[in-house]
Amino acid sequence: METFRVVAIPEDIAKYVRAKRVAPVYGHPVYAEVANGHGPCRLCLRTFQIEAERRVLFTYDCFHGKEDLPLPGPVFIHETACERYAEDGGFPEDLRSLELTLNAYGAGRRLVAEEYVADGRVEGVIKRLFSRAEVDYIHVRNTRAGCYAFAIERPGAQAALRKA
Repeated sequence: METFRVVAIPEDIAKYVRAKRVAPVYGHPVYAEVANGHGPCRLCLRTFQIEAERRVLFTYDCFHGKEDLPLPGPVFIHETACERYAEDGGFPEDLRSLELTLNAYGAGRRLVAEEYVADGRVEGVIKRLFSRAEVDYIHVRNTRAGCYAFAIERPGAQAALRKA
């Protein structure tokens, strides 16, 4: 049994962005392109095939529906439909090769701890962060680009409902 849940962006957000071609909440237009970087897609959590797949860039608030203070930033999804990453799927294999920052948050979007992983060995870091009672959830970010990739929650935690 996994000791954590991987929470990709909600499927309804991806459907909204693909259909309306604007960012939810903010209404900024999306930008579509052939992938020139690995990504990942924030829905399926797979890295993009450079020069082969199309992706859509849009503004997303990774705290929307969970905390009052926003923190919008750029994220990518596949331009065509893809399957949302399973919450019980363990850490996404495609992301192990990336340099990652794990930001551990407590209530009120309070940053409790920050850890860097460059060798793909994330499970021990996740376990260590969740061993702290004040940690409610973790955000995984690409260390080099600084952008949000996905959230990690405790198995019993309820994912916040985020509406487009």
